[in-house]
Amino acid sequence: MRIFALIVALAGLILTIVPALFVFLGDLSWEVHARWMFIGMILWFVFAPIAMKKKQKKGRIG
Repeated sequence: MRIFALIVALAGLILTIVPALFVFLGDLSWEVHARWMFIGMILWFVFAPIAMKKKQKKGRIG
């Protein structure tokens, strides 16, 4: 599950960066850019905490 979350989180991060570059180059409209960045933001904020969560050792307090 953690590997899947990491892949989806990275895809979300890519979706927040790449559309901005395409808008800068003039290859993408602002509306489409905003839609892709919103999807990327949701993916990143949902799956990044899961991907970065550390495993807890059993039998240890704190």
